[in-house]
Amino acid sequence: MIDIAPALVPLLVTLPLLGAAIALIAGRHRRIQVTVSVVTLTVVCAIAAVLLVVVDAGDAPIAVSVGGWPIPFGIVLYVDRLSALLVVVSSIVLLAVLLFSVGQGAADGDDETPVSIFHPSYLILGAGIFNAFIAGDLFNLYVGFEILLVASYVLITLGSTESRIRTGVVYIVVSLVSSILFLAAIAMIYGALGTVNMVQIAERMGELPQDTQLVLHLMLLLAFSIKAAVFPLSFWLPDSYPTAPAPVTAVFAGLLTKVGVYAIIRTETQLFLDNDVNQLLLWVALATMIVGVLGAVAQAELKRILSFTLVSHIGYMIFGLAIATPAAIGATIYYMVHHIVVQTTLFLAVGLVERRAGSTSILRVKGLMKAAPVIAVLYFIPAVNLGGLPPFSGFIGKFALFEAAAEVGTPLMIVLMVGGIVTSLLTLYALMRAWNLSFWREEDDSAETEARISYLGDAPAARTQTERRAIPKIMTASTAGMVAVTVALTIFAGPLYDVCTRIGDALLQPISLTQLEEDSR
Repeated sequence: MIDIAPALVPLLVTLPLLGAAIALIAGRHRRIQVTVSVVTLTVVCAIAAVLLVVVDAGDAPIAVSVGGWPIPFGIVLYVDRLSALLVVVSSIVLLAVLLFSVGQGAADGDDETPVSIFHPSYLILGAGIFNAFIAGDLFNLYVGFEILLVASYVLITLGSTESRIRTGVVYIVVSLVSSILFLAAIAMIYGALGTVNMVQIAERMGELPQDTQLVLHLMLLLAFSIKAAVFPLSFWLPDSYPTAPAPVTAVFAGLLTKVGVYAIIRTETQLFLDNDVNQLLLWVALATMIVGVLGAVAQAELKRILSFTLVSHIGYMIFGLAIATPAAIGATIYYMVHHIVVQTTLFLAVGLVERRAGSTSILRVKGLMKAAPVIAVLYFIPAVNLGGLPPFSGFIGKFALFEAAAEVGTPLMIVLMVGGIVTSLLTLYALMRAWNLSFWREEDDSAETEARISYLGDAPAARTQTERRAIPKIMTASTAGMVAVTVALTIFAGPLYDVCTRIGDALLQPISLTQLEEDSR
């Protein structure tokens, strides 16, 4: 298995690209496109799982130089525990959302997700995500981001409605600003160090003056923070995601911001370990948590509530990264995996709510506990998980982060712990208020209840109403499958957390170029 592992690495990117080409050629042949997409993502998930077992058992990453060029001159694909784990989780999420979209397309006649466009774009999006996770140099990471940008713009504007085009333009402008910053930083790093290979950059970074290191550091951090929706660079997200079709919103919320977080983790732990900005990151993390969750509390539309909680929970990941201990990094990775799965599941559940009730406004949706008890359960489980109630994975991840902060014990860490607890409680409040109004509230509730929530009437999209539609079984089944995965994160928290702990230990011990060359043989 170890001998064939390097040959499997390029398939993580080439298979989705090949699948996208076949799906595009198939045109409007639905069954062929669906089959190609499902098989491609299933095979990628299996390959990533094999690679995770190999790198975890062998305690050494796999480096592959594409085209036979010697390291570090060629494009290096780098698979360690972190990248393999994230590809496994991402492929599972992409597969579940794909099945959800297949059901939606079959029921709606592909009005929301035109099959001839959706499947090729979706697989290209997957290729960009996987490429970003296994990129061994900054320019290849940039290529992964650009693949994401092109595919995501197509997906976010599916249907070509006015609101989607408008938010799509905002999304692409913000993404292009981030890309320009990233590309400029790459050019400066290459000019200063003569390489874009991350291992080689880490070895040579100490040769630069501290001021120069800080400029390069902040440029990369700024570019990645835009993509990760870190406050105050998160202004674009709450208006961009809710307008897209339900499957697109789910995969964007679960994965795209995490690619930015992943890039921050890589650069902070590998390139700038001796030039840290952890104090700045701690304050940014606190602001991201508090501002994001306060935004969620002020919303009356379910997708906007979830979009703001998405921003706030990015703060937990920045918090763990800024603690900069092996335990904290491990807890951050666990929380990142948890959030990818749970956030995606919640958006899928809200997609079911929208179809059943014809709205996602908590002012309009009522009585779903009796009308749709299955949907009630599919929303409730990930909601309390995201809110951090024990014994779910959200509680485990937050507790691990707070424990790592308490070991450092500085006054600022205490402030961050308090901020994290407040954010968790307000997240639970926002999600359970939505649960109470949308599921428990009866259709004939008194005017007193209406008056009590009237203050939300001026919130964006508070009065939106759409058409009620039938819910195909495959949409419910794929959402239920994701709920099962969220529960599995709790049941198998021990083994998963052990892997994340090993990731934390390894990330703070960067490898040398010599070791990278040995790993590629």
